[in-house]
Amino acid sequence: MSLNIIDLIKGQLGSALVTQAAMQLGESESGISKAIGGLLPAVVGGLANNSDNPAILDAISSAPSQGVLGNLLGFSANDSWVSNLLTSIFGDKLGSLINSIATYAGISNNSSATLLNLVTGATIGSVGKYAADNNLDKSEISNLLNDQKGVVSTLLPTGLSLASLNIGDWDKGYKFDNDNDTIKQTTHEEPKIEVTRSTAEGGTFPDRAATTSDGGSIWKWLLPLLLLIAAAYFLWKQCEKKETTTTTSVAGDSLNTVNDTATVQNDTTAMTTARTDEDIDLNGTMLKGYKGGMEDRMITFLKSDGYKNAADDASLKDGWYDFDHVNFKMGSANELEAGSQGQLDNLVAILKTYPDAKIKIGGYTDKTGDEAANVKLSTERAAYIKDWLSKQGLQSQVLGSEGYGSKYATVDASASDSERAIDRKMSVRFAK
Repeated sequence: MSLNIIDLIKGQLGSALVTQAAMQLGESESGISKAIGGLLPAVVGGLANNSDNPAILDAISSAPSQGVLGNLLGFSANDSWVSNLLTSIFGDKLGSLINSIATYAGISNNSSATLLNLVTGATIGSVGKYAADNNLDKSEISNLLNDQKGVVSTLLPTGLSLASLNIGDWDKGYKFDNDNDTIKQTTHEEPKIEVTRSTAEGGTFPDRAATTSDGGSIWKWLLPLLLLIAAAYFLWKQCEKKETTTTTSVAGDSLNTVNDTATVQNDTTAMTTARTDEDIDLNGTMLKGYKGGMEDRMITFLKSDGYKNAADDASLKDGWYDFDHVNFKMGSANELEAGSQGQLDNLVAILKTYPDAKIKIGGYTDKTGDEAANVKLSTERAAYIKDWLSKQGLQSQVLGSEGYGSKYATVDASASDSERAIDRKMSVRFAK
């Protein structure tokens, strides 16, 4: 088959989706577009390397019946089948891929992980639809995926390589059909000047003068050329720098609930991210929050009548909103970090403005530690927020809470603490 899967998928990842994703994640459209451009060949390459994996073939075959393409922005880290699929594809390299794309595109790790799920959903859905439309069986789907091996590595955008994604050695490397071919890449190396020494009595170069054909010194043109190359290299490196770097460090307790936009504090240090609060319009009342953050996205959804028009709870279950500021003290299920109260107050204001809206609370941990303890702590933390909201007179609007432990964690336990931070969070979703 000569079909290029990436061309097939691009139809699902157009400018409208980029704009919507940027708004929901609080990132720039250029950052979102850049991240998708890097993730797409990585995901297709991963599928190609696993073209005979039964789990992947089953996911593609069942994609049309699951309506995967109808809700791409719903593929957050809470979708277990996407998480399991990514773990099957990338294994312990998953965290490195997320972190590399975040650094490359200038977005947060949390946004990178969400976009990875989105791109994976678009890829699985698009291939599944194509397979259904053309009556392909699993063997033919496998062949289609296998056909992509010869082109994927050449489709990575400038500034990215398999090595820079830290997945070059995953599954014994990208064993593509053209591994032995020479792949042309843009390089920026200083020209090598070969120096030879003569054994003649006159010393070095006794038999020729270092001049151009018109008698001028060779350095008259070589030195400016070297300076021009150096300047071009400097400008290229500047263009490759990401627009904004946001780093969140978390030390100690792996169950400490944080995310990449929150103020992180532990026993020895406190750091804040580069984001700043802005005014979020709640029907004339101004709340302090991030543009594209939890409050902004929830209000946008409610104003669009998305909640009012939702058929049932099942249609809302994938729409989780991660708290930006609500964090618990290390190892605690009933003590919040300083700065958490403001966002809880914002949630109270939103629910009181929309009294028909109902919600559920979710708690999550990373993959480290005892899972029974993870589930217990995340359950207690979710229950704490539910009970607090109920005490504000919202008991009829808060339908439940649940702790999921590391069930939906996407980053391997062997990854660094900062990489695992995206899995430690508290979230809220609308419910019916």
